[in-house]
Amino acid sequence: MRFSTWPVAAVGLGSLLILIVVAMLTTSRKAQDIYVQLDQLNSHHYEVDAKLRRLRSDVNLSGIFVRDYLLDISREHAPEYRQKLAEFRQGNMATVAELRALVAPHEKEQIQKLRAQLEDYWQTFDPLFDWTITQKIFRGASFLRHEVVPRRDAVIAIAQEIEQLNNANLSEQRAEVTRRQAAFRHDLQRLMWECLILGLTLALTVVFRLRVLERRSVEQRVAAQRAEREMRQLSQRLVAAQEEERRHLSRELHDHVGQVLTALRMELGRIDRGRLPQDTRLGSSVAEAKQLVDKMFRTVRDLALGLRPSMLDDLGLRAALEWHARDMSRRSGIDVELTVDGDIGTLSDRYQTCVYRVIQEALTNCARHAQAHTVAVRMIADSRALDISVTDDGIGFDPAAPRDGLGLRGIEERVKELGGTLTIRSERGRGTVLAIQLPLPAPATEAPLARVAS
Repeated sequence: MRFSTWPVAAVGLGSLLILIVVAMLTTSRKAQDIYVQLDQLNSHHYEVDAKLRRLRSDVNLSGIFVRDYLLDISREHAPEYRQKLAEFRQGNMATVAELRALVAPHEKEQIQKLRAQLEDYWQTFDPLFDWTITQKIFRGASFLRHEVVPRRDAVIAIAQEIEQLNNANLSEQRAEVTRRQAAFRHDLQRLMWECLILGLTLALTVVFRLRVLERRSVEQRVAAQRAEREMRQLSQRLVAAQEEERRHLSRELHDHVGQVLTALRMELGRIDRGRLPQDTRLGSSVAEAKQLVDKMFRTVRDLALGLRPSMLDDLGLRAALEWHARDMSRRSGIDVELTVDGDIGTLSDRYQTCVYRVIQEALTNCARHAQAHTVAVRMIADSRALDISVTDDGIGFDPAAPRDGLGLRGIEERVKELGGTLTIRSERGRGTVLAIQLPLPAPATEAPLARVAS
């Protein structure tokens, strides 16, 4: 069973794409989680820090406000100071409540302690608003130094402790975020290596398989070229053997059978001359026999010329083509015009045989299939190439359509044998042009071939 590469490649590529998509989604989700956690951490720290700053600011302002109250010797502003301190106190307690909701459980004790210190701090101010002016003057400084400042410092100290806890909590949570970022980078690197290993494995598998297929394709192409070369050599040998057999049969028919028929006709003529006048029956028999001999002689001559005209070997290619054109016109009624430009008498036997057979087959196709009235055959020869064109005014055909006949295929094989090219241009109703170009070898390389052929 032959191994198929495409299922493995499809599964590998699909797995790689799925892994990449999962890695992207996981990376995006983890990055978003880290970002949200870091944002929440920063927001919480900034909020706690802002409330602690507000708490310290209110405590400091309350101390300044109490000092101003003690320095004010008038009693009519006492309700305003009391109202203002009440607002400070209410704000402080609200801030403590908000801090209690924000801090961690282990910080609740510090918040409770802060709340108690603030309660004690604010309760210290209650008796002040019942003092007389004399008490404010003589006891104010001592009250600020021994009652207000220590309590204020205690509150601020507790606030600083909470701030330190908040900073420590921030540092701890930042460390946790850093650990998560390191784990995230580790996971990202792991996913990257997995994708890289899977992609590399897939690439190596595909490359290895492609190399095997390419090597197999090269081997098959070489085998096909070798088989084609062997078939072409066999075809050439078969064509050469066929041509040699035709030559032999043509010679046999022309020399032996033709001579026998000629002798038989001469003998019949002698009998006809030596018969008596009253032998009318013998005369008619001899005349009929002479007609049969003449008909058989023409048949044998046509058969011999059809196999291979002797004039191709005796008189050359031009004479053989002119005779064949006249014979085709006589037998088919098609007007065949032959034009030859250049010297074709120096062509070797291989080229002469190829050109004659190609034109013979082309004219036969015109007579059988083209329904043409006129066929123009033109040959142009120079020192480098021989150009042949056969143009008819027949019904034409589609050159791209598949062909079952062997005529054009035989022409193509003969042309390829000599390294030439065959071009067919045709349209239905507009005739056909058969163009052939044969490269001519240099005389130095053609001479040995001619000697071998001879």
